[in-house]
Amino acid sequence: MKSILLAVFVLLGSAVALNNGLARTPQMGWNSWNAFHCDINEQKMLTAIKGLVSGPLKKAGYVYVNIDDCWASSRDNNGIIHEDTNAFPHGIAWLAAQAHAQGLLFGVYSDAGYKTCAGRPGSLGYEVEDANTYAKWGVDYLKYDNCNTDGSKPEVRYPVMRDALNGTGRPILFSMCEWGVDNPATWASSVGNSWRTTGDIGDNWDSMLSNADQNNNIWQFAGPGGWNDPDMLEVGNGGMTHTEYITHFSIWCIAKAPLIIGTDLGSLTKDTLEILTNAEAIAVNQDYLGVQGRKVSINGDQEVWAGPLSAGRKAVLLLNRGSSNATITANWKDIGVSPKATCSVRDLWQHKNIGVYQKSYSAEVESHGVAFLNLRCK
Repeated sequence: MKSILLAVFVLLGSAVALNNGLARTPQMGWNSWNAFHCDINEQKMLTAIKGLVSGPLKKAGYVYVNIDDCWASSRDNNGIIHEDTNAFPHGIAWLAAQAHAQGLLFGVYSDAGYKTCAGRPGSLGYEVEDANTYAKWGVDYLKYDNCNTDGSKPEVRYPVMRDALNGTGRPILFSMCEWGVDNPATWASSVGNSWRTTGDIGDNWDSMLSNADQNNNIWQFAGPGGWNDPDMLEVGNGGMTHTEYITHFSIWCIAKAPLIIGTDLGSLTKDTLEILTNAEAIAVNQDYLGVQGRKVSINGDQEVWAGPLSAGRKAVLLLNRGSSNATITANWKDIGVSPKATCSVRDLWQHKNIGVYQKSYSAEVESHGVAFLNLRCK
């Protein structure tokens, strides 16, 4: 009965999904906030553009370059938003053109309130004016926050901007950032291309896992065109170990979360770049089937996550949340594979085939680490 109900839900969910042709797989790109917060300017955005195109990041799929809060300064008498010309002397339209010239897509930030979280002009009451301005500037992506509102529910305010964006005739990915208020996964698929399911992520192990746990509980609401978003990547910002950042990236990949880099691209280390450009991990995230992987087995600090991929494959994640190394077992019955099946196991971080197994696969996983696997079963 549960499988029948789920199938009906998936069909109904896809029927009401926001059909703007965007985010058929989770969006990939870069955002300024985690690295710079309000200390953002034209030169830092140009550095980010260069960072995406001069190395392997663009080739790996990171194509959106997004400015977060603190770019706007004021409105004129006609209600038109204007950028901070001290920080952006050439203007936002010029900056978008620089991104487009490099084959990238460009995003901005606003808020479904009177002011943004940093106190800049918000879009509440000016949705049409702002959407038309963004389209005129060549914007491809809008992150839309939830500060300083009129007290109405996000369900009331966010569709207004959706309609304004759609009315411009320009494809603009709508990234809803209302922090999981009123369970957006249950209503936002007809409003946005992604919706935040959590509060802001912090650059530490506990915050990252907390966001992952919250996001896991609503796995069934994600799919092509609309994704659960546990917030941007902290990989490379220094608050976690190398092993923990691999875990962070792996969870976001199997959970089909948007992969939005949040570190300074002008000072990337080799280790950070290798994590962010793991093609096999990214392929799980970008698999066209679009089913969010989830926890299927929990044994204390040891967890097994799994989800289906195209061509009958399975993505499996063995996660060790504990303080010492542990052996973790993925049983076929838990990951949705027949116990009689024979499965070829490939490790996505070691980049090698491990072997052929029946009934289960076990691996020793280091503290705060993962084994990220691709299974082909017959």
